[in-house]
Amino acid sequence: MKKMESRKQAYPTFIVDTKDGSEHPFLVCVPDMEIYTEGSSLADAIEMARDAIGVTGISLEDHEETIPEPSTFDECVRMVKENADEIDFSLGTMTYVDVNFTEYRRKADQKTVRRNVALPAWLDYEAERAGINVSRVLQEALMNVLHVQRRTE
Repeated sequence: MKKMESRKQAYPTFIVDTKDGSEHPFLVCVPDMEIYTEGSSLADAIEMARDAIGVTGISLEDHEETIPEPSTFDECVRMVKENADEIDFSLGTMTYVDVNFTEYRRKADQKTVRRNVALPAWLDYEAERAGINVSRVLQEALMNVLHVQRRTE
């Protein structure tokens, strides 16, 4: 069985400090994903960008669309200059924000799903007698076969 690959990308991200004294003076643009967000500090702006990239990426996957590859610096500068209606993000700071889409999905998608599993009656009887949580054993077996770990955060 092939190990589940990590899908990590680093996207060029532009951050402008408006210095306007507002609650969220740091404006963020991730041109490859057409994302605009904001932050209360530089660190918060980067975290908001990472979260927005992660949400956008898994949403694209859920809709069977391709997650865009990161553009080059020059391509991103061109994109933000073309869309500089109110704010020219190219005048701000450009940084790269990395996101591991595999880990982001695992962290964000913690809902449980119901699956019907067929077991021989004798095996179900033995598991019940032993007080074994079949759902938990199945989860552990799948994680072992897929070579993934449960998130501890």
